[in-house]
Amino acid sequence: MDASLSPKRTIMTPGPVEVDHRVLRAMSAPILGQFDPAFTDMMNQTMDQLRKLFQTTNEWAFPINGTSRSGIEAVLASLIEPGDRVLVPVYGRFGHLLVEICERYRADVWKIECEWGTVFNEEEVIAQMHAIQPKMIACVHGETSTGCMQPLAQIGKACREQDCLFVVDAVATIGGTDVFVDEWCIDAAIGGTQKCLSIPAGMAPITYNKRVEAILGRRKKVERGIATADDQNTPTQGAPIASNYFDLAMLQDYWSPRRLNHHTEATSMLYALHEGLTLLLEEGLPHRFARHAYHEKALIAGLTAMGLELFVTHEHKLPMVTCVCVPEGLDADHVRAFMLRHFGVEIASSFGPLHGKIWRIGTMGSSCRKENILFVLAALEAALIYNGAKVEAGKGVQAALVYYEQKKNACSTF
Repeated sequence: MDASLSPKRTIMTPGPVEVDHRVLRAMSAPILGQFDPAFTDMMNQTMDQLRKLFQTTNEWAFPINGTSRSGIEAVLASLIEPGDRVLVPVYGRFGHLLVEICERYRADVWKIECEWGTVFNEEEVIAQMHAIQPKMIACVHGETSTGCMQPLAQIGKACREQDCLFVVDAVATIGGTDVFVDEWCIDAAIGGTQKCLSIPAGMAPITYNKRVEAILGRRKKVERGIATADDQNTPTQGAPIASNYFDLAMLQDYWSPRRLNHHTEATSMLYALHEGLTLLLEEGLPHRFARHAYHEKALIAGLTAMGLELFVTHEHKLPMVTCVCVPEGLDADHVRAFMLRHFGVEIASSFGPLHGKIWRIGTMGSSCRKENILFVLAALEAALIYNGAKVEAGKGVQAALVYYEQKKNACSTF
């Protein structure tokens, strides 16, 4: 299909989401060489922006070229050695993804699971850590498959006390709610561009601290045949990193002032990331987080007024993804297709045991605004009525409007 003929959509999924026109315009800028001083200056600015986003003082904060999964794999590939014990708390589809990646790098993976739609009590995870003594805990912060957000602060502190690495998948949450990398004692965190940052998929921002850097340094010495006896006798033996593309030590050299060539940088995507982060910091993290929470409440008001049941109502609901139970007797995918065909509105299904049982509505980044909330409620109501569902006709949009009218003075900038 000719890209110029791409149909206009209102994207209300948990990613990808709509992209701000300033980001799209930045992507059309002329290509610079990756060692051009103008480009390396942008690289340095982007690293500083990412530190602010992750709320960290880490030296290392840069993007991996690839979708969010590339960032996850880069961190895990660079830290895991065959036989390393890794604990993964699984409360949705993306916890299983962490398990799979760790297993591919031949980790000794221990997973604990809870029912989809719930999260772990942090003490339960900490107790498991004490019992099995892992090298690392790898955990998802925001599970878009279930609409839940796992508390992390106490887990991170316990990891630091036990000298266990704490790796966090913050792909869904970064830019939409607080991710306190330093305060929560997170050793490495991975974000995504195509969700709350409202940038096209294609880069994965990461950050990591000196604990991680020390492991990378030991492994690099072994790889280059210059390891000392002390290096070989450390708990992390320093086996060579299995991946070349995802080798953080090599990427670190590229993003350092040395600029050692590792790959050809995705120039236009870096333009997009830099501009998207500029927009985010101009808005301010507190304002952006409040905007996500504000429109989430309007959406929930509309859905419940319509008579629909929410899948997650507890305090650990993910603020930028709302999961809705499919009314009995309806074909969930047919309703979604109806909305897309007639309204150009896209919402998402889910995975595994929840496929066909819930819809997932994302309110992320540029998609998180009033006109989109009203439009998705109107489209969903019309599709449900047409397909024979019993809903409170006309009440969904009205409830959201009442919410917006009541809050218009306090939240006029949203």
